[in-house]
Amino acid sequence: MSPAERYARDGFAVLEGVFAGDRLETLREEVAAVATGRRGPVLGDELVRRDTDAATLANVLAVHFPHKVSPVYRDALSEPAIVRFLNAVIGPDVKAMQSMLFVKPPGKPGQPWHQDEHFIPTRDRSLCGVWIALDDADTENGCLWVLPGSHEAGILWPMRDQDAPGYDGNQVAHGFPEDEAAAVPVEVRAGDVVCFNGYLLHGSRQNRSAHRTRRALVNHYMSARSLLPWHMAGPREDWRDVVIVAGEDPYAWKGTEEIVVPFVRPEGKAAQDRLYAMLEARQRS
Repeated sequence: MSPAERYARDGFAVLEGVFAGDRLETLREEVAAVATGRRGPVLGDELVRRDTDAATLANVLAVHFPHKVSPVYRDALSEPAIVRFLNAVIGPDVKAMQSMLFVKPPGKPGQPWHQDEHFIPTRDRSLCGVWIALDDADTENGCLWVLPGSHEAGILWPMRDQDAPGYDGNQVAHGFPEDEAAAVPVEVRAGDVVCFNGYLLHGSRQNRSAHRTRRALVNHYMSARSLLPWHMAGPREDWRDVVIVAGEDPYAWKGTEEIVVPFVRPEGKAAQDRLYAMLEARQRS
């Protein structure tokens, strides 16, 4: 069975060994460079910055939109092996609208069950998350967990607040009929890529290892033939802060727009509240 066939059946597929050697090491080295602002301004970096890179990264949950300051991560959006897969499951014209850099040192929390389509609404169910493992990821250090086949119904399940130990402060999906006992871990090697449907229920668990960080670069894509009514930075009929990675942009006549800037999501509610205030102030300006 091909990766595209597995993706259609299960809602996810693993592309093995996409990044290796010096290329993989370059992706890893870029983590600290981006998070500390050495590649360009990152909103909120003053909330996490410490005397050393390691101390700084210990305060970082994620960096949003790192491709906007890092040529390395921007190039990764168009990795040929990934684009070939996207062409198979999305179509000839593909755009990227988001990148996220997750930093998960030992002890850091996981993410509760969610569907990416809940956060990035599309009109055509073409949303695809591409999770690039920068470290080996397994059940000990907080790999992805998925509910295979949960994408098939195309239903967005409601979200509610949660404060379960071992998880971050994000809301959790609930009410779905899938049995959580059927969840499976997606254990991968550094350089492997996990591709998953926007409707797939997935999450991760706490990094319970003693010394092993679990870093991942996650990019999101959809068909360039559809509008993207994403309201992240205010109501929009069509989000134009995009990168075309395959084919043509049927809406190229609209141009592109720099809507958001890279920002760091720190650990801790107080620091996150300060970040959200910064984002709101920027949006108002």
